[in-house]
Amino acid sequence: MSSTGETATHYLALKVEDLHVSYGPKRAVDGVSLEISEGEIFGLLGPNGAGKTTTLSAIEGLLRPDSGSIRIGDVDARANPMAAKARIGVQLQSTSFQSDLTLREIVQLYAGLYGVPLSRTEIDDLLANVHLGEEASKRFSQISGGQQKRVSLLIATIHSPPLVLLDEPTAGLDPQARRQLWDRIEPESGRSRPSIALRVVVFPAPFGPSRPKISPSLISRDTPSTARFGP
Repeated sequence: MSSTGETATHYLALKVEDLHVSYGPKRAVDGVSLEISEGEIFGLLGPNGAGKTTTLSAIEGLLRPDSGSIRIGDVDARANPMAAKARIGVQLQSTSFQSDLTLREIVQLYAGLYGVPLSRTEIDDLLANVHLGEEASKRFSQISGGQQKRVSLLIATIHSPPLVLLDEPTAGLDPQARRQLWDRIEPESGRSRPSIALRVVVFPAPFGPSRPKISPSLISRDTPSTARFGP
């Protein structure tokens, strides 16, 4: 966890304390606590079944935790779920938009749902910003998987939320499409920009062919340059 001195000087976009979630007798999340500062990119890493999606789902308000607290900025997510949801953008692991709508129409539709007035020129500028300007008139079903992921990220951030939650945003993409998506994600973070929490599945080499240990609790917190996996 970040030191007290560090978190005291940064606005917390997300604070989760002692989160517990169960599916019947199975404990999926066991006492997870974490803090994400403004402008930070925070990754939840671990093998399948470790509770990453369940943790994100609890933060998103898609399921009710057994116990624990979740604060989105200064909003108590359990006491004021609608206010908390208005402060987050979500890109689910699998997102599908209306296949017969053009990209321009999809952006116009969701901007309207979020109460964000956009002109045609502004919509085209947003699509150009994610390298989809030339595809603005194409139907969603006519673009590639990587392009669809970029549309999904654009919609998740269209209302300028202070917190963006991404569930395996690069799953199923080839290396080039993955790099293009990261080029889009990274500029979203930073001072006065959204904090980003993302879920990443990791099967580190040190585990070898054996089944990795799956823990429903947060084992450690570190930076990408110093993090270690395995024994």
